[in-house]
Amino acid sequence: MLPNISVRNPRTGARDYTFAPPSPADLAQRCADLRAHQPAWLALGVQARAAAMQQWKSELGQRREALVQAIAADTGRWSESELEFTSIMSTIDRWCRTAPALLETPDEKPVSIPFVTLKNEIVPYDLVGVISPWNFPLILSLIDAIPALMAGCAVIVKPSEVTPRFVAVVQQAIEAVPALRGVFCFVQGAGETGAALIEQVDVLCFTGSVGTGRNVGEQCAKRFIPAFLELGGKDPVIVLDSADIDRAASSILWGSMVNNGHSCMSIERVYVARPIFEPFVQCLSDKAKKLTLNLDDIKQGQIGPIIAEPQIGIIRAHLQDAFAKGAVATAGGSLIERGGTWCEPTVLVNCNHQMQIVTDETFGPIAPVMPFDSVDEAIQLANDTRYGLSAAVFAGDVEAARAVGKRIRAGAISLNDTCLTATLHEGEKQSFGFSGLGGSRMGPVAIKRFFRVQAMYANRLAGNVLWWFK
Repeated sequence: MLPNISVRNPRTGARDYTFAPPSPADLAQRCADLRAHQPAWLALGVQARAAAMQQWKSELGQRREALVQAIAADTGRWSESELEFTSIMSTIDRWCRTAPALLETPDEKPVSIPFVTLKNEIVPYDLVGVISPWNFPLILSLIDAIPALMAGCAVIVKPSEVTPRFVAVVQQAIEAVPALRGVFCFVQGAGETGAALIEQVDVLCFTGSVGTGRNVGEQCAKRFIPAFLELGGKDPVIVLDSADIDRAASSILWGSMVNNGHSCMSIERVYVARPIFEPFVQCLSDKAKKLTLNLDDIKQGQIGPIIAEPQIGIIRAHLQDAFAKGAVATAGGSLIERGGTWCEPTVLVNCNHQMQIVTDETFGPIAPVMPFDSVDEAIQLANDTRYGLSAAVFAGDVEAARAVGKRIRAGAISLNDTCLTATLHEGEKQSFGFSGLGGSRMGPVAIKRFFRVQAMYANRLAGNVLWWFK
């Protein structure tokens, strides 16, 4: 048996929750049970699966208060916890609405040989594994699970051991849906459980760091199973001199500070045209100083505590490195210890690409701002990274922003806004660089990750074929 895992409360710093991970034998049995139920789930058909998902949505709705409370206890923030709940409810609706048409197979059609026809069939994977992170525990544990279930797969989710309290509530809602309980479950554990899970599934969706993601990808490759990896980012924004300074500053403040900067698509590098650099920094800094920490009341203030304990050390090290190399904070710049640890909303100037806070993923509410003298220089700086998840451009008009955005090596570009893929999932995208691997999580094509396409050729000739042996 693996030892029990204790969980830290991000607001108090106390370890006030404990859970037991499954033994390897228990995990293998759970996966075997899911596989055994998957054929019946697939045989229901997509409309019946959608009905089951809507029943599950209703069960989640009845547990809304308990679920939001559990997410908030895991993360130490409130408004984003409510947002996670509403986002998942709409995600269920979206896939129930769109999946039936996406799972239709085309009619049989003729091919280049006149007496042969072709019909494609789709074959869902039996068992999909999901390993999800701590920054948006509900959303990121279900964003892949929901389309996989609609495709006809069984699904097992291992969420982060940092934020596990919500799992019991979600599992209760699953157990309340007879058609769903046999093909969908959560399993709690740390890295050992995740590694063991990969050995049991047919396809793996992972969201997390580049380092862990690379290990996951290598393990999946050894088993010859697909791995869909959504990894880190160091997202840049370019602000041209034609941009509306106040509007750009408001959006960039949100894009860099929301959820404490705990988002792979947070704005972590800001490049501003030199003619507007000083007024932009002043505007951004003034706005940042108005944000408050939710130290005393989880429902008050925009900035919550740093959720994962190891992240505290990373944020502190990045700030220390930046200050040692000449960076100056025009807003914030400190960590506040109150049982848990909060990072002040921070704006930095005098930054460069020799600083960790510019080159490595910080995952905190920090915006390093740097000037540029030409668009070519801005694009070179934006592309000077091993990441390529997303980016943003601000300009006087959308087409000017688009012209710059097309030159940035990133999978999603927000024009005159930031982090639009956080709330809009219609657009297909794939990551550049080390920010990910595999098919798009976004857009209608996302469901195609969960099945293989089978070609069935039919010879409709009554007699012998010329090339056969006689």
